[in-house]
Amino acid sequence: CAGTEAVTFPFLALLVSGGHNMLITARGVGDYTILGSTLDDALGEAYDKTARLLGLPVGGGGGPALEKLALEGDPTKYKFPVPLRQRKNCDFSYAGLKTAARMAIDADIGGGDGDDVEWDGVDKRQTRADIAASFQAKAVKHLEERLKRAIVWAREDTPDLSCIVVAGGVAANATVRSTLVKIAEDANLPLVFPPPKWCTDNGVMVAWSGCERLALGLAESAVDADLERKHETMDPRDIHCNLLPRWPIGEKDGRATRDNIKSAKTARIAD
Repeated sequence: CAGTEAVTFPFLALLVSGGHNMLITARGVGDYTILGSTLDDALGEAYDKTARLLGLPVGGGGGPALEKLALEGDPTKYKFPVPLRQRKNCDFSYAGLKTAARMAIDADIGGGDGDDVEWDGVDKRQTRADIAASFQAKAVKHLEERLKRAIVWAREDTPDLSCIVVAGGVAANATVRSTLVKIAEDANLPLVFPPPKWCTDNGVMVAWSGCERLALGLAESAVDADLERKHETMDPRDIHCNLLPRWPIGEKDGRATRDNIKSAKTARIAD
């Protein structure tokens, strides 16, 4: 892996966290194109939920506990699906894989109905390890396939990519790291990870982003003074504003899934 000195614009960024996955072409501070993002569950969320169903301790996050148990298992034992193989894009979906793991736990272990049942470390250990290993193999395979396609897409529009930057809590997972190292080597691109101790520090990430924007004099537009004075005279019930649960990062690539396309999970919820 390369050091941070390899990080110059433009580069390809991969976010792998508990709440989101995203692939972005970064051409400058505030100049981003989204190649793919999470349609339902993120990788970290799927790790945590599967770890809970297996009865693993999740005080420090389910990922480390599941990864450790998976070392004892057979990754080919359970024929879990690789998500979204029929969609040739860069989006992520882990809801179906998480459900497949839950069904295997229900069938072969029991107690996978959503209740957190602490495992004693002995009962059906090999079965639990096989489920963990099989889940992790397909979860990381999905990540691998999406990143490989994103490299192709990014290079079509930005052939002078300097490196691949991986961020987010799941970047601390050793299995994920080793897979990404191989992909970067095959693509002849340096791979840059933050130190593991910073991978889960969202405060540092937000603060650093603010420092970069401040250094370039970037800021959001202030509220229009005339509009603010008008609002002061209006009934609060008549004031409308746009809420942003997620601050927009940039425009989506034309090949990415549109926002009105639902995953299987969100389609069920909508129905």
